[in-house]
Amino acid sequence: MTTKTFGYCRISSSDQNEDRQIHAMLNLGIEERDIFLDKSSGKNFERPNYQALKTQLRNGDILVIKSIDRLGRNYKQICDEWKEITQTKKVHIKVLDLPLLDTTKTEGLVGQVISDIVLQLLGFVAEQERTFIRERQAEGIACAKRKGKKFGRPSAKFPTNWETIYTIWKQKRITARDAMNKLNLKPTTFYKLVKIYEKKLGESTLS
Repeated sequence: MTTKTFGYCRISSSDQNEDRQIHAMLNLGIEERDIFLDKSSGKNFERPNYQALKTQLRNGDILVIKSIDRLGRNYKQICDEWKEITQTKKVHIKVLDLPLLDTTKTEGLVGQVISDIVLQLLGFVAEQERTFIRERQAEGIACAKRKGKKFGRPSAKFPTNWETIYTIWKQKRITARDAMNKLNLKPTTFYKLVKIYEKKLGESTLS
């Protein structure tokens, strides 16, 4: 039975360049028609060209990827996908940047065990790194808050001539556009301040 070698490449957005991945495939002798490329996130495997590639994979074929994160970024899903391709479809996978993940070199139970261990280790490291990043971000935010730093958009401030301009605008002596120009405010900020100011006026009237 004739077997084929396929290449799979992925970039996360259209402004990234896929040339390095494709050249690596071509240098291995993979025909250009057998190289599949997706320009999408690696959060899941619902990618059109990856799904099209899977329909062509047959027992004994080889799937080549440049690095494991080109296959995806969710390591739980990567492990599930790896098992489906290697155990269900009986297709070899070769990761160029990580020679340990090459089922063509260590077939059978030993190869499967090695791949499983490496994948589990990668998943653990990736999850730990995500945890460390979240912890560092939380620590940084907490430290900044203790120093008085505020997060989010800064609250809009009333210009010094607000009351004067607001009054003549409410008296319809100038247009809203004129008021914005005199206050040097954008429409969204102007009407936001109007709402805040009129709320304060209402509260002071009731008190």
